[in-house]
Amino acid sequence: MASTPPTTGASAPPRSTSRPAHREPGHHRVHVLGLDGTPGEALSLPPIFSAPYRPDLIQRAVVAAQANRRQPYGPSRKAGMRHSVRWSGKGHGVARTPRLRNSNRGAQAPNTVGGREAHPPRPDAIYRKKVNVKERRRALASALAATREARFALERGHEVPAHLRLPVVFEDPLEEVETASRAREVLDTVGLWPDVVRAAEGIHIRAGRGKMRGRVRRHPKSLLVVVSTPGKARGFRNFPGVDVVPVDSLGTEHLAPGGQAGRLTLYTPSALKRIESILGKESSLPGVPARHEAARGGAP
Repeated sequence: MASTPPTTGASAPPRSTSRPAHREPGHHRVHVLGLDGTPGEALSLPPIFSAPYRPDLIQRAVVAAQANRRQPYGPSRKAGMRHSVRWSGKGHGVARTPRLRNSNRGAQAPNTVGGREAHPPRPDAIYRKKVNVKERRRALASALAATREARFALERGHEVPAHLRLPVVFEDPLEEVETASRAREVLDTVGLWPDVVRAAEGIHIRAGRGKMRGRVRRHPKSLLVVVSTPGKARGFRNFPGVDVVPVDSLGTEHLAPGGQAGRLTLYTPSALKRIESILGKESSLPGVPARHEAARGGAP
């Protein structure tokens, strides 16, 4: 078979082996709302809100937080064993249940009254879980970034108004709200009060044995109010399902209860500045695009 003759035309341009330059994603902007619901100036969110969505790391961080908060419990090692019992041994045609001396009543065995438990909870059990520092930071960044996605909030069951753009950022006077009546007025103006009503109506009796262990009712989660310092926005604390958390105490479990990201969250400009001062300067945080140091006013 004849070979194909080489082409005599102009040769094709050589392929470029260099990788395309990394294009930094645009920073998200959101309007700051007044307490009357009117939008104000546009505010750029910290770069950590551009982190990629990592549901696997969020789940790991939340499960580890729940496990590390668990307190082991269990009976004493000698519980049910404080008896003087006898056993006739095998081959006598009677049950092998240990019995009290000078009596025919069974004792000490798991199937007897006053005996030990068969498989009790172990007070020496180790429930704690370890998560790498970088993974825990990336999970927090991912959970923060998920608060600006309305689809995640809708998947969690939140009542999100169609006209509202997430995340919801109120002016700093929100942190000075001290009464529940004033807090309800603020939530009514932007259409967020139905989500609090949803959480209140969703409180129900737990199904299962947890009712016997002090966990009688389940409480759905509603809004999360992130403030700059502790002791702020006290008027929101008594609403069912609403949590008020300062930035220094903010964790992945607050932003993604149960490991599902997208909680409906309210911020203030002061809280966002505090978030950027704590997390925004960690340029080594994997997966989080950082601004240029010159634009941020940092060291080159």
